[in-house]
Amino acid sequence: MTPALLVGVDFGLPHFDADLDELSQLALTAGLKPVAKMTCKRKAPDAALFVGSGKADEIKFMAEQTGAKEVLFDQSLSPAQQRNLERHLGLPVNDRTLLILEIFAQRARSHDGKLQVELARLQYLSTRLVRRWSHLERQRGGIGTRGGPGETQIELDRRMISDAIKRTKERLTKVKKQRSTQRRQRDRRNSFNVSLVGYTNAGKSTLFNALVKARAYAADQLFATLDTTTRQLYLGESGRSASVSDTVGFIRDLPHGLIDAFQATLQEAVDADLLLHVVDASNPNFPEQMAEVKRVLHEIGASEVPQWLIFNKIDNLPLERQPLDRLDLYEVDGQALKRLFVSAQSGEGLSVLRKMLAEEVSQIHSEPETPADPRFALDNFGENSDDFA
Repeated sequence: MTPALLVGVDFGLPHFDADLDELSQLALTAGLKPVAKMTCKRKAPDAALFVGSGKADEIKFMAEQTGAKEVLFDQSLSPAQQRNLERHLGLPVNDRTLLILEIFAQRARSHDGKLQVELARLQYLSTRLVRRWSHLERQRGGIGTRGGPGETQIELDRRMISDAIKRTKERLTKVKKQRSTQRRQRDRRNSFNVSLVGYTNAGKSTLFNALVKARAYAADQLFATLDTTTRQLYLGESGRSASVSDTVGFIRDLPHGLIDAFQATLQEAVDADLLLHVVDASNPNFPEQMAEVKRVLHEIGASEVPQWLIFNKIDNLPLERQPLDRLDLYEVDGQALKRLFVSAQSGEGLSVLRKMLAEEVSQIHSEPETPADPRFALDNFGENSDDFA
């Protein structure tokens, strides 16, 4: 594992991770070994080095002392900042965005999942081509020349990446159409569609497996699931079934390009009849994680889909934090949402969840259709009707 130095900058924004715990988890998930951490405060990012030259010198010294071979920033760096830092430190420098992209690339299993990650990586790389050719001349040459070899190479690379992005987008469009066809087929079967959403490592896949007796990959790590899996859940109490989908987890500062790239996958949440927002109840930062999930749901157009809160991992809660009531209401932005405490690992509370889903499905199917307004019935309009006069 490559030893890495982790750096976080506090700009006074809420939810700053002073301990860099999440960045540490991301680094470990990507196959890196965090050997040291450094945080600092600034009012605004330095245009050239993000942290300023003095702090950059401190980072370089700490990297030398700890044997770090790579520096990871908890924020997104501009291409120029990344290039300048690498020159200053003499080490590879990467940011949170690339780290998440690398993890997604490692974890994608399905054809469409790989396509979505590839698109996001290409879009990220297209803004950083200059880094690769900084050792070549990029200024225009003398009279009669069109430019240096660096400029030519960058233009070639940009064209290649542009073509690759176009091809990948075309293939993703086909995937989106296929998924849309599958959803229409479910709609024709009058299926009730449920999507599991939530912060990464909240236990969505474990809950999914427990509900539908599936074997989707589940592990105590970030982004264990990237590919949407859909199974039928038979609800014996109602005599009907629901279509349940496990979706990719969200995370703070999820790269916008990834949200765009995973639109085909996240469409399951947009088209759902009900969202089960899975929350890690044992994580002290769960309110911030819930806020991040809400932000992404709004961004993909799923904020109006009915939602239940499933507070998972209660088996990890100490006795004094165990809830008095397993089912209650939890207010989110003035709206009272149903909240159920469960343990997907032990199965506690899952029978209640199945019963709630059965009641919801039965209620929807028992609702009478709104009768048509007789004033607009076609039978009331003859060919010579005065209504059209």
